[in-house]
Order: sequence, then C-alpha cells, then structure tokens
Amino acid sequence: MTTLRPPRMAGLGPMLVVALIAAALYWPLMLAANVGPAGRTLASGAELDCRTALACASQLRNPVVPAPAQLAQGFVRLSTPVTSPLALPYNVGVTAGETLLGLLLATVTGLGLALLLVASRSFERATLPWLVASQTVPVVAIAPMLAVLLGQYGVQGFLPKAIIAAYIAFFPVAVGMSRGLRSADPLHLDLMRTYHASGAQTFRLLRFPASLPHLFTALKVSVTAALVGSIVAEISTISFSGLGKMLAENSRASDTVALWVIMGYGAVLGVTLVALVNVLERWVTPWSRR
Repeated sequence: MTTLRPPRMAGLGPMLVVALIAAALYWPLMLAANVGPAGRTLASGAELDCRTALACASQLRNPVVPAPAQLAQGFVRLSTPVTSPLALPYNVGVTAGETLLGLLLATVTGLGLALLLVASRSFERATLPWLVASQTVPVVAIAPMLAVLLGQYGVQGFLPKAIIAAYIAFFPVAVGMSRGLRSADPLHLDLMRTYHASGAQTFRLLRFPASLPHLFTALKVSVTAALVGSIVAEISTISFSGLGKMLAENSRASDTVALWVIMGYGAVLGVTLVALVNVLERWVTPWSRR
C-alpha cells in the first residue's frame, strides 16, 4: 500500500539535499575564494601563523568567504549580549518592525488601488502606467529624498523607513489583488446577477474570496520587497539601529565576517516573514490547501 505524505513533508527532503550539497561545497569554495588574497598577504610580508596560501586561506582577518569557525565566532561576537542595542537580535527586531509596518501600509494602499483599478477602466488606463513607472525608480535614489521630504513634516525615526518599504511593496499587492478580483468564475457571476445580488454582495461573497489566493501570493513577494526597502532605507538615511545601519558600519570597517553574519540574519528574517505569511494564508484560506 502506498503511503501519501503531507506536502510539507514531501518538500522537506529536496530542501535537505540542497542544504547538504551547499554545506559540502562551502569549504572548497571558501578555499578557492581566499587562497589568492592569502597568497598576496604572505607575499607582502605580513606575519601569519601559516606558511602556505592554502593553509592561510581559513585564517585571514578579512576573508572573501569566512571559514565556518570564523562565522561561528562572528555570530557570537555580534549576537551577545542579546538585549544590547549594538547586538544583532535587537537590530533584527527593529528592521522586522519597520518591514511589518511597511507591509501593512503597502497592503492597505495596494488593496485600495486594486479596488479602484477593478471598478474603473478609465482609472486603470490613467494610473497603471504611472504605477509601473514608480517601480522603475531605484529605491536607493528615492530613499534619501523621501526621508528629507518626510522630515519637513516632522515624520522622523521609525516611520520613514516603513513608508519607504511600503513604497516598493505596494505594487505587487495592487496588481495581484486586482487580478484576483477579476478571477471570479463567469458562471458564478451570472448566478449572482440571476439572484439580483448587489455589487457589494457580489464583492463580499464572490470576488473577494476568489482574490485571496492571489493576495497571499502577492504578499509573499511584497514582504521580501518590504524587507529590502527597510534595509536600503536604513542605509540611505540617518539610522541609529537596524540591519542596514549595521551593514553600513561594518562595510566602512571592511569587516567581511560581520557582513556575512548580518547577511545570514537578514536571510533568516526574510524566510521567517514569508513563513508567517504562509501561516496566515493557511489560516485564512483553509480551502486552498492541497
């Protein structure tokens, strides 16, 4: 008898295989990346506790790719004490807060725009090209300008980063939701018209439920965009906390081990936020489970 596994368990095997392959390739890739800088460091006459470039590849102070032991030391150094404003856990919390607030603002804005796009073809033809154009402006260029503009109205600190995150995260929600609202089955729409359902009833009972899978797909894209926007905003504006602030500081200090550790924290934060959206989707749309 064949035993069917749940979808999440079925996908766990391939993920573990990819993780094992990546772990197996890490050490040779680290040596290949560092052996050149190690050779140049030895040639410069620097005092190292090793004699060959290959032996020094895992002992460089600022390696291109850090050795596992260096990563572990960097993780402990940047993560403790946990409650310190200078430690990564505190700064991850700040960036996560900015990202979630930005996602909330993006969702409200995107839903409002989606309703208008679906309600009026004229509004869609007039505004959609401008919405697309707004996403072509690099956030690195627009973030300082927005920070200065918001600062003139007294909006400072946490909120400008969230607004900048919302700026690049609202578009997937608007497009995904408008497509979802139009995805209702025509036969079901005819049935609602047969029962003389009002526009509000058709929206509440048919169009909105049909759009939810599209909305959550868009939210998974938007939450990662909001995270990128938050980090870029922290780098581009005056920031006293957050992953972007730590990236900028350690980049100026050429601390590559710290940069790798911060990148790892950012990746874990991104995966966690997408997982939260997945959990919310499974709770709101239980009928979409396969």
